[in-house]
Amino acid sequence: MSEKPVIVFFGSDAICLPVLEYLRTEASAQCQLRAVVSQPDRHQGRGKKLQPNPVSAWARDHGIELLQPEKPSAELAQWLIAANTSVALVMAYGHFLGKAVREAPRHGMFNFHGSILPSYRGASPVETAIACGDVETGVGLMEVVKEMDAGGVADVQRVAIGADETSPQIRQKIGDAVVPLLQRNLAGLLCGTLEFVPQDASAVTYARKICKEDGGVDFALTAQQIYDRLRAFTPWPGGYFEHEGVRIKVGRASLRSATVDAPIGTVIELEPALCLATGAGEICFHELQRPGGRMLAVADFLRGYPLSIGAQCESTPAQPLVRL
Repeated sequence: MSEKPVIVFFGSDAICLPVLEYLRTEASAQCQLRAVVSQPDRHQGRGKKLQPNPVSAWARDHGIELLQPEKPSAELAQWLIAANTSVALVMAYGHFLGKAVREAPRHGMFNFHGSILPSYRGASPVETAIACGDVETGVGLMEVVKEMDAGGVADVQRVAIGADETSPQIRQKIGDAVVPLLQRNLAGLLCGTLEFVPQDASAVTYARKICKEDGGVDFALTAQQIYDRLRAFTPWPGGYFEHEGVRIKVGRASLRSATVDAPIGTVIELEPALCLATGAGEICFHELQRPGGRMLAVADFLRGYPLSIGAQCESTPAQPLVRL
């Protein structure tokens, strides 16, 4: 009996774990998960201890061969060829993949991208979809080519974005959605017959990398826009606003659509939440944290940091997350 086709998986983030588990278990009747390629272990946390990423830890726990090059190189390409790799799958790996590596697998290299392409190519498709108020996103199975996220797309699994869902929740849903997407397309990938449709170049948008400054609240936005950005930036970079030079971090939030006759950033209400005027409606903060403190319910926070109705809080102008 002939050997099963060989798959090598490239990934570093916990979003990869559902599909890795599928490849290890159910899909093992069709193919062999030969190895995982992931980022090297990094020094993390207060103690700066060397820690594996979630994919590396998973591979070690399940006895899957683990390759952790600093950068994918010609040597890795040769290894893929020697391993008789049929297909390489990629998701949230974190490195550019050169031509030699891309062309080493016999039937190609394919990526799971967390958006409905051609929208939100780039570094932060999940967070950007939430921040933009989208009600749907998805994950696409696409060819890996030289240009970032520009390959043809074979299939998409759509994912609903709930009104109050945050980035960790949507990332979990997208990770789970990769499994049915691969189930439908695995046979075609393994025999090289799956068809990929070129993306509509006129509809391409790019989601830039999120930065720490994106956590600043811009009260000139509507309450809904602020709330969507806070959902997107949970847990990092989170949210904050400035009051008289003090940076106050934001925890749980909600919004009200009430008409407000006050300058943006004005404190409208203190109980049961700290509610402030925005470009339209009110943004309400239920948990706050001062520098050096811990996150507290608003009532407890205000005992140590008094704010009064009419106090003015400063905005941080929001920078666009999407470019054409």
